Amino acid sequence: MKVKLAQARAWQKILYKKQKYPDNYVDQSFLDELRKNHGVQTYSYKTLVNASTVITQQLSSVAIFIAMHLYMKDHSVSAQTLWLIMSTLSVIGYIANFLLNNSLGQRLSFTLFVKHLKTSLLFQGCSAALSPVLVSLTETISTDTIYTMTTSMLLANLLLFNYDTSHDGVPGAISFSAAIFSSVCLASRLHTPWHAFTTVTSAFELFALWPSLRKNIKEKYPMIHQCVTVVIVLLCMACLGSKTLVGAVIYCALVLLITFACTALFHFLQSLKNNISGPWDEAVIHSSSVLIAEHSTS
Repeated sequence: MKVKLAQARAWQKILYKKQKYPDNYVDQSFLDELRKNHGVQTYSYKTLVNASTVITQQLSSVAIFIAMHLYMKDHSVSAQTLWLIMSTLSVIGYIANFLLNNSLGQRLSFTLFVKHLKTSLLFQGCSAALSPVLVSLTETISTDTIYTMTTSMLLANLLLFNYDTSHDGVPGAISFSAAIFSSVCLASRLHTPWHAFTTVTSAFELFALWPSLRKNIKEKYPMIHQCVTVVIVLLCMACLGSKTLVGAVIYCALVLLITFACTALFHFLQSLKNNISGPWDEAVIHSSSVLIAEHSTS
């Protein structure tokens, strides 16, 4: 009889039941269901380094874009030659992307190919028509202001880029718009309409087409994606080093910082993570529960 009375008077974790205990009372059994770092996924250092290559490749695209501007500015390479190189690489990249899409089960129809061709020709034609205007577009603005705006837009491209390649929308509307704006700014500081045309079209190829190809390569062939990263980094160091040693050093330092130092710091901070969970957490409604509820009501 005493045991039953004690059980009846024992505290229960029930809000709607009136008990003899204050509202904020808990006993020793309250923390029995405490879980630390439940469901938290930990990553190895190698996995983090491989994941950081997405950022490194985007940084390399910005570095290549800057190197192309330097080459055209001091007439080291003609604008026609750079346009021919970038156009050839774009055609090769489109074919590679076509093959990758087929291997991933995404068939490219002839209608879609014609649509892509029309879009490319329309963009090339509009860029060629507007190139004489772009050359003299910002004559009344100082060069320092133009370079400041360009730097800000390229930083925005890096910060707002869609690095989550598991979803569509690469590279992201805001990031791409910032890159195109920076290309317009740099085109206005070059010599001829050909230079402006090459700058704008190269920006489109680097910041719109190249990220989509990178996404498919990473999804289908991760090892090739890592090799491509190494080749691009070496190419950027060579291109920047031939024009500005300071720029090459800064680029190399950023690559080492992002790829190895930041990933090492993140890997170390994982051991300090202390995420607690328990029955006091808010309820999480899963999609399966919603489907069951809708089916029962119908």
